[in-house]
Amino acid sequence: MSAAQSPTFKKAIEESRKLKAKPTNDELLELYALFKTGNGEKFEDATKPGAFDFQGKYKYNAWKKVIEEDETSGPDAQKKYVTLVNSLKGKYGFEA
Repeated sequence: MSAAQSPTFKKAIEESRKLKAKPTNDELLELYALFKTGNGEKFEDATKPGAFDFQGKYKYNAWKKVIEEDETSGPDAQKKYVTLVNSLKGKYGFEA
């Protein structure tokens, strides 16, 4: 079930696709985890990746961290996503 996306969250999603350079893997994982949480997707419904799915494990663990360790709610994740995208725009440039 998707959560209601704020207008600023929707805008940040589009802007994240227009960065002039690719963010680091850690930044991409954080974007992924915040997006999944902000979009209202349920972590407990996620399928745990297989033993040799390393990329899947990194994504799963990043999402798990946002949910369990940081205890980030959907609306908070949307705000953090927007803040992260804005910092990445400053760091990598942005194609308006």
